[in-house]
Amino acid sequence: MPDVQQTIAREVSLTGRGLFTGEESTLTISPADSGAGITFMREQDGKVAAIQARIQNVLKRPRRTCLKNGTLLVETVEHCMAALSGMGIDNAVVKVTGGRAGELPAGDGSSRSFVQMLQEAGTQPQLAKLEPLIIRKPEQVSIGDASLAALPGPSDRLEIIYDFEGPPPLGRQVFCYTLGGEEGAADFARQIAPARTWIFENEARELQARGLGTHLTARDLLVISPDGPVDNVFRFDDECARHKVLDLIGDLYLIGRPLRGRLVGHKSGHELNHMLARKLVQQYENAGRESLVHREAALDIRKIMRILPHRYPMLMVDRVLEITGDTRAVGIKNVTFNDVFFQGHYPGTPIMPGVLIVEAMAQLGGILLSQKLEHTGKLAVLLSMDKVKMRQPVVPGDQLLLEAVAVRVKSRTGHVRCKAFVGDKMAAEADIKFMLVDAEPF
Repeated sequence: MPDVQQTIAREVSLTGRGLFTGEESTLTISPADSGAGITFMREQDGKVAAIQARIQNVLKRPRRTCLKNGTLLVETVEHCMAALSGMGIDNAVVKVTGGRAGELPAGDGSSRSFVQMLQEAGTQPQLAKLEPLIIRKPEQVSIGDASLAALPGPSDRLEIIYDFEGPPPLGRQVFCYTLGGEEGAADFARQIAPARTWIFENEARELQARGLGTHLTARDLLVISPDGPVDNVFRFDDECARHKVLDLIGDLYLIGRPLRGRLVGHKSGHELNHMLARKLVQQYENAGRESLVHREAALDIRKIMRILPHRYPMLMVDRVLEITGDTRAVGIKNVTFNDVFFQGHYPGTPIMPGVLIVEAMAQLGGILLSQKLEHTGKLAVLLSMDKVKMRQPVVPGDQLLLEAVAVRVKSRTGHVRCKAFVGDKMAAEADIKFMLVDAEPF
């Protein structure tokens, strides 16, 4: 696999009918800048929405993966996402037009048509370095007897072991695959992309009775009866297991970057894929925050005191570790038994008051808003708090890692989304809005 990001060399399009809805839509894949990731553009009824291909935008749907931004959706994106991942495309704009549901063209229920598009478009290396998510510690999710685990493994490829069990005539199928091996995209195009969506004959009847997939015949989709494929043949003896791996690759690309390590799946599907993707994103974010702790501070306490009017005992931010423009800030509050509030707040079992955790997050939010030039010299006064949640107690000896991300900032108001962590566990979160006023001396 290349060590730099890639996009496609030219725009390509495909028109076809959706797998579930049967509605015709046109899919157009275009190049995108370094670091942009995969973005779906949905056009419908004069509305346009950019939908980042990220796990936080997934809308729960049975048997498929759907992404949402506001009222606009793109449905059944996993086969296209698998093709982008398998062919090594890091940045692209995927435009979906036509149809009410926003479902992507299905082709034959595999990734083959999307791979052919990308082969036709060609790849374009970019200057930005590739930054994969390397699995550092085990993560596992399960539902009933189905499970999916992410394990540390190689740092230059993704090894997948999938254990599938089905009723006759399928039986047990164990498939092993390496994404990013020596043959790279060609290997994906040959071994994974042709594996089709499959369904048991009784399930197909039930779905069509509900009005889904009524345009399909057994020749369009791999329908399996107790005697084998109906009016069709398997492309691989283990095609069912291979398609599960295809879905897994597509769903886990919603972490927003290539994945490196090892995956072990047993009877897992979209729901477990999404659950594991969320855990891996959390692991990546935790590792990024922890690495900041040992860096030289962006703002020490003296610089913080020049920005915030707070003083002992109400100055709750000890250091600012990182400030990214006026969009994100990370800071620290060291919690010690000498903090004055422990004298009266559960003195026998000292716990940091939740309101002071929120205050610490708000103060970091105020520091972040002060970075915007037009806010220089202004005070960020609390206006409202929403979605406040206390996740776990904070006690003496903890180091509270604070994060503030700007949501919307105007000349007189600011909206910041804040989180507080102890180690890799979230302690609190809140959406905080401020009014920005001129500082007036007493």
